[in-house]
Amino acid sequence: MAEHEESPGGVPPLDEEAAWAAIVAGYGQEPPDPPGARPFRPIENLMLPEEDVEPEPPAAASSAEPPEAPAAPPPAPTVLGSSVVFAPGVGPGATGPGSGPRDHTPAEPDEKDEGHFVPPEPELPPADTTAKFAWLAVVGGPVLLLVAVLLQWDMTWWLTTLGIGGFLGGFATLVARMSHDDDEDDDPGRGAVV
Repeated sequence: MAEHEESPGGVPPLDEEAAWAAIVAGYGQEPPDPPGARPFRPIENLMLPEEDVEPEPPAAASSAEPPEAPAAPPPAPTVLGSSVVFAPGVGPGATGPGSGPRDHTPAEPDEKDEGHFVPPEPELPPADTTAKFAWLAVVGGPVLLLVAVLLQWDMTWWLTTLGIGGFLGGFATLVARMSHDDDEDDDPGRGAVV
């Protein structure tokens, strides 16, 4: 590696090898906290006001011995601290297996239920036989061709004619039977009437 020359401002050059060695030596270690930083509060003290929180000693956190389980859970604090709002059944007063947010049951509704609306069943116009066969041909023609391809049938002339001809014939029938409102030229919605 070539030696770096001193920069014109009188600043010595950076020793890259020493910098890389320091980075590799410190790999995996947590950097120190910046000056003035407060440590994170343990989960047991999150609900207490900040002035009552005692930081955990670093020696206890890094000990190799597993912590012993407390004999009894600590009593729930009565002071909540900041503006923390809990859901029903959750918070400092809720304990036990049935005190979660999914265990909450809403109040029973009134029996009158005045605002309930039951929509009437829609009445569909009766379909005639021609329209039913036209829709059968429009849908059945491509389905017949698809089944023939999937089952590897021989594409005979009658199968192809039935599939393609059925689709085209059914589509033409449906288009021809559409209502043409050309008879009503008196419609005021089509512009100025003179």
